[in-house]
Amino acid sequence: MHRHRLRRTAWAWAAAVAAVAGLAWAAFFSPLFGLDPARVEISGQGSTVDVAQVEQLVRAEAGVPLTRLDTVALREQLLGVDGVKDVALARGWPDGLVVRLTAREPVAAVPDGERFALVDDEGVRVGTLDAAPEGMPVVDVPLGEDAAPALRSALHVLAGLPDDLRAEVRKVAADTQDDVRVALRSGLEVRWGDDSRMPLKVRVVQSLRGAAPDARVLDVSSPELPVTR
Repeated sequence: MHRHRLRRTAWAWAAAVAAVAGLAWAAFFSPLFGLDPARVEISGQGSTVDVAQVEQLVRAEAGVPLTRLDTVALREQLLGVDGVKDVALARGWPDGLVVRLTAREPVAAVPDGERFALVDDEGVRVGTLDAAPEGMPVVDVPLGEDAAPALRSALHVLAGLPDDLRAEVRKVAADTQDDVRVALRSGLEVRWGDDSRMPLKVRVVQSLRGAAPDARVLDVSSPELPVTR
């Protein structure tokens, strides 16, 4: 009887080990959970991301079980695609993948020789055109590392404007990061100084436009002591 119980216990353990091994094989090596490119969902590509490049990188992982899919490495590859600002990956069991992209969208055109570089809100170049797109503000700041602080400051000022005021912007210029100037389509020039305290500066500009409608220059670089000309 004792030997019988030992045999039953041994068989039970062997069956359990075999079951675990089978499950491990199914999870990590079976094609059952292999990534199917047809089951990949891509969203958020915007107007700047080449979806074909994204699909090519994902297809390279076809057949890899989701349990072994290196999403960290794949995300790093996808971040290298032009126009991609951020990536979030989620496994779609049993064989799919959800790719959520955050695209870099152009917010301004920067003169580059006889052409215009399109840059996003972080100053990253996302395209080049022969002419600035209609309605897109031109940021007159040289491209390059030396002028990068001035470009970032100008873009931060642009991003800090309310929608109605941003729609009036014709041109933004900055010699330094502390000397941002915005020309409106009406001919009014607003001198913001640096990109700090934008909510306060915007309120001052809105007040001055009502109080001094004939002014051609509003200087709010020191918002507590604004100047009109």
